[in-house]
Amino acid sequence: MSSDLRQTVPAVPDLSPRRRWWALVVLMLPVLLVSIDNTVLGLALPAISEALRPTGVQLLWVIDIYPLMLAGLLVAMGSLGDRIGRRRLLLIGSAGFGTVSVVAAFAPSIEWLIIDRAVLGVFGAMLMPPTLSLLRSVFTERDQRRLAIAIWASGFAAGSALGPVVGGVLLEHFAWGSVFLLAVPLLLPLLVLGPLLVPESRDPNPGRIDLPSILLSLATMFPVVYGIKVLAEHGPSLATIGPILLGLVAGIQFVRRQPRLAQPMIDLALFRTGAFSGAIGVNLLSVVALVGGLFFLSQYLQLVLGLSPLAAGLVLVPGLTAMIAAGLVIVPISRRVRPSIVVPAGLLISAGGYLVIALGGATLDAVGVALVFALLGIGIGAAETVSNELVVATAPADKMGAASAVGETAYELGAVLGTTILGTILTAAYRGSVVLPEALSAAQRSAAAETLGGAVAVAGALPAGQAGLLLASARDAFGTGIGPTAWIGVGLVLAAAVVALLTLRTAR
Repeated sequence: MSSDLRQTVPAVPDLSPRRRWWALVVLMLPVLLVSIDNTVLGLALPAISEALRPTGVQLLWVIDIYPLMLAGLLVAMGSLGDRIGRRRLLLIGSAGFGTVSVVAAFAPSIEWLIIDRAVLGVFGAMLMPPTLSLLRSVFTERDQRRLAIAIWASGFAAGSALGPVVGGVLLEHFAWGSVFLLAVPLLLPLLVLGPLLVPESRDPNPGRIDLPSILLSLATMFPVVYGIKVLAEHGPSLATIGPILLGLVAGIQFVRRQPRLAQPMIDLALFRTGAFSGAIGVNLLSVVALVGGLFFLSQYLQLVLGLSPLAAGLVLVPGLTAMIAAGLVIVPISRRVRPSIVVPAGLLISAGGYLVIALGGATLDAVGVALVFALLGIGIGAAETVSNELVVATAPADKMGAASAVGETAYELGAVLGTTILGTILTAAYRGSVVLPEALSAAQRSAAAETLGGAVAVAGALPAGQAGLLLASARDAFGTGIGPTAWIGVGLVLAAAVVALLTLRTAR
């Protein structure tokens, strides 16, 4: 390991043990917010489809624009936090995120909601890198830090478990916009307690912000994800391959620029460390599988099995709870067993969950969905805890904001690709299989042909006989896409296991 990867932690005020753990509690608040936001939005999709009548592409953009903005800006914001102070960046992001969440709750159209989600992504990019990098400063002893990161990582699962329940209650009694207001009670305590409990931390020798690098990172992310979306929907053509190639060219230019900078946005030497690059790869692939699974399982529970939002959320709770348990149980195990063993072993359990979905398809009932999602949660929860700790442990302490942002970028890019790849394939299968009644108007046919949620909304305005025929056809069409989509999930999780097996062999 090179000398720049063994730097000591920048000095922070000496903290009592009690204050360290209270600081962790405060840093958990933005983690809970982000994970609750992702889960609640999945449950709210049917209500959004009925209220705002989006096309299939617009519905995917409502989900994807937020993590896309995050993925494009996380590294830039992590580098900014290294320079202006990680706690300061966290507080700025919290204030902005809370304000825009209130605005999004009352969005009058699908276009406004997409714009609001994009702005939320900008402020969300200020939240996540500081939380993980501040843990490095607060917990300087590795065993304590490993436990703190396990608790931090379990916050994603805890928020995801809390989100369906709280969100289900809100959606049972209020409009879909109520789910965005959940940000307010989580961010107000952070704004009050953050300055009191969390010490400031920054790079002692900061360089200037490199605007061309920020623009190149955005020019890489947007065209690639857009191209993947259009490619999955319309097949290969110049209009679909062109944006992907444009994004790859921008990415190459970004990589070539970094070594020429005195203070690069990303220190590319990090990726020569197998533990760091392997952990990033595991994060990316496992999150693609997890978020993609959440995308279609939440819709399957509500729109195919006919469960209420609250009931659908409760079905997912065991799997999300399993993620928490797995993340905590893996801590003592990882002290004795190498990451190259524990991470692939956990991911094989998750692959088994996807395998059950692939074989069972649309025959699964609610109990079956709860079981397979628990299998997904166990493996991915364990793998994410170990991989996040490796990112923190192998990065230079004075560059922790940027290094943490790389890990968060993999997470958010995985969230984008999860809905883009798995969601778009499922949507394409639906469109190719749904059979619409002849009596529908042009507007009804367009809405029902786009998404299952659109078909359910159209069926609500039809006579009983026509509504039954439309719903039966739409649900069958949705079910035909579940098997192929789940097989792709199996492949993604197995690929993550192979990456861990090959790259984490020297990690301890």
